[in-house]
Amino acid sequence: MRRRGHRHPEPEGRPLLPRRTLLAYALPAAPLAALGLPLYALVPTYYVETVGLPVAAVGWVVLMIRLVDAVSDPAVGLFADRIRPRFGRRRSLFLSGLPITALAAIMLYRPPDGAGLVWLGLWGALVSIGFTLVQVPYSAWGAELVRDYHGRTRLAAWRESVTVVGTLIAIALPFSIGFAPGQSGLALLGFVTGGLLILTGLLAVASVPEPEAVGTAGMRPQEGLRLLAENRPFRRLILAYFVNGLANGIPATLFLIFVSARLDLESLRGPLLFLYFLSAIAGVPLASAAARRFGKHRAWCAGMVLACLIFALAPLLPAGAALAFGLICFSTGLLLGFDLALPPAIQADVIDADGAGPGRAGFYFAAWGLATKLSLAAGAALTFPLLGLFGFDPARGSGNDATALMALAMLYAWLPVVLKFIAIALMWRFPLDETAHRSLQG
Repeated sequence: MRRRGHRHPEPEGRPLLPRRTLLAYALPAAPLAALGLPLYALVPTYYVETVGLPVAAVGWVVLMIRLVDAVSDPAVGLFADRIRPRFGRRRSLFLSGLPITALAAIMLYRPPDGAGLVWLGLWGALVSIGFTLVQVPYSAWGAELVRDYHGRTRLAAWRESVTVVGTLIAIALPFSIGFAPGQSGLALLGFVTGGLLILTGLLAVASVPEPEAVGTAGMRPQEGLRLLAENRPFRRLILAYFVNGLANGIPATLFLIFVSARLDLESLRGPLLFLYFLSAIAGVPLASAAARRFGKHRAWCAGMVLACLIFALAPLLPAGAALAFGLICFSTGLLLGFDLALPPAIQADVIDADGAGPGRAGFYFAAWGLATKLSLAAGAALTFPLLGLFGFDPARGSGNDATALMALAMLYAWLPVVLKFIAIALMWRFPLDETAHRSLQG
């Protein structure tokens, strides 16, 4: 029987990965986050407020981008599991996606004069496809590096802590410079993080080993879908993951608008968003400690419950409530660490439930990547048209009435709370705990 607090070795006597290897693997997560976050949290608002595109149309374009993902993500996942290059299937595909992602982000985050919905849709789709080419093999690589239940939490904690650093970069650069046409901080973000993605990606490829590929070389799409459908822990997790992702995606999409229009704190949008994600850095080790004591799924549920209780207070705040909303940002940011660190570690575990080990990790992580993108896109596609239905105008200086502002507040906070409680109900009795996972590995 293993004791709590003991440093669990990897199965078959393999030692824990050294910290330098974990760091080299984790570093690309920073530019990936810095390039990915704006696509959901900043780009829709920028193209509405600064470029001047219609709010409902932007929401539908974002949804169309996700429909492209519905094809590209499974295709990349299958390809990532089937290829057998001598350099390593995860590292080879990861490396090929780096320049595509960097270039597309630069073009999307620096639109020329007269850019419209076509520009947003084209370069947004290419950012998303390039992101998939990098993220799917990167995530599968991590799942194959570590096989132990708690070891995967450790790796996820390293990666997601670096992810938060990238998120902070994605906030600090644009807001410190501003969003004015011609001198947008969003454009600088694209150049800086695009370069960092290539540099850190090359370092990871040169420094981190890749386990030998096993199985699935001839797996067809229908076989992959059948395996996903038959994996009961996977089905339950991905549904909870999608619902919770939608709950996170809605406030991410509406944060800038809520702070400006509802709280009248436009000058504090950047600092408040920075505080939220900065708090998540402290939340990641708390999540790891809770997972070691209570199990991953129960710790995740506890984090979501606390986040709901705190976040439900946001619509009740009056305009100008900077301190109170700052406390909400700090508290819910701390609990965001649970959302960041624990689901990826559980994801790696459910791959073992189909009996094939990590060989199909690419297809699994493509499915999770698609669920993430669809949930975030659904947030934009749902909220922007609903805001328009209630007569809300996101343009600066618009005189929105009380009904429109209350609709904004309810969509921002109370709808996500309802969704999170659905995710909690799905995960509370999740069957794959540490004991069940050890039995899968014999």
